[in-house]
Amino acid sequence: MNAILPNTLISLICAATLALAGPNQTPLKYAKNFTIEDHGSHTVIRVSNTWRGSGDTLFTYALVPREQTQIPKLPENAILFRTPIERVVTFSTVYFGHFQALDLHHTLIGAANVEFTNDPKVLQSVESGKTKSIESGSALNIETILLLQPELLLTSSTGSPQFDTHPKLLRAKQPLAITAGYMENHPLARSEWIKFVAAFFHKEEQASEIFDQIASRYETLAALTKNIKDRPTILANAPYAGKWHVPGGQSYSAQAFKDAGGDYLWADDQTSGGVPLDFETVYLNASDADYWINPGRHRSIKELLDTDTRFQKFEALQKNRVFNNTRRINANGGNDIWERGILHPEEVLADLISILHPTLLPNHTPIFYEQLH
Repeated sequence: MNAILPNTLISLICAATLALAGPNQTPLKYAKNFTIEDHGSHTVIRVSNTWRGSGDTLFTYALVPREQTQIPKLPENAILFRTPIERVVTFSTVYFGHFQALDLHHTLIGAANVEFTNDPKVLQSVESGKTKSIESGSALNIETILLLQPELLLTSSTGSPQFDTHPKLLRAKQPLAITAGYMENHPLARSEWIKFVAAFFHKEEQASEIFDQIASRYETLAALTKNIKDRPTILANAPYAGKWHVPGGQSYSAQAFKDAGGDYLWADDQTSGGVPLDFETVYLNASDADYWINPGRHRSIKELLDTDTRFQKFEALQKNRVFNNTRRINANGGNDIWERGILHPEEVLADLISILHPTLLPNHTPIFYEQLH
């Protein structure tokens, strides 16, 4: 004989089943430095590997919908956000690619380093007074932030007190979310951080659709070079303040060079950040590199040689094979590759493939890269 269970009992059984099953975790295909868990009444986001040497430092954020009157039991030390967020302050232009894709400009009430953005909507918002230009780093003014009454502040960390703003903001009990996209080891992992931003605005589905399209295009392009045998050697970056920080072998840059069909000379390095080296060490390893990619902010060979005439010794320069990601740069030096390019690594990859293997993409028009003359 089949008994009909009362609705109350059915509800209790369903709730118990969900509790046993645990939270619903957002699937992440490439990103490793954050997780998103849907607990039904709230969402928990955890961020790790926030800077080089951060160890087991973990930041936890709890997102509770505005319409929910009671705050559920949250993880210890979690920073609470009521969502969807309506008032945002950013401390880097890196988030603007996400804002543009998710149509979030109307939430931006404050932004640092706005002179470096290539986003016309952000510039218009600052000019109209809707978005306030703020200082960051050591010049950060907490009173200015307090007056803005933000519901979310987005920033990243280097681990250096000289540049980081998050310790002061956390002491002031501001609703701060620290991101770690730049510490990811794959270009698509950096792009997938759009899902992190979207969670604060209830735009998870839209973010997933955008990312899936980007990933599909990137993977299709990478497949063009997967079995290619002729892989030209690559030297990357240029000296700054006396040190040549080449990308680590586990960095997103190293992965992009590999996916573009290149043989990156520091591919065997096991770090994800920049590796500080002296000029002599780089020269010994890369003087005969086929290509020199991303040589600082220089846009001509003359600019490059004006900083150090020893660059003339590199074979890539002698053969006019120096390329920089400076095609979309504004008057203040702000580079769109750190905005649109972060979200769209498939466009960056297409540029790199067209440089290293032009016959694979004969009709490609460069988006971020230009050859230095």
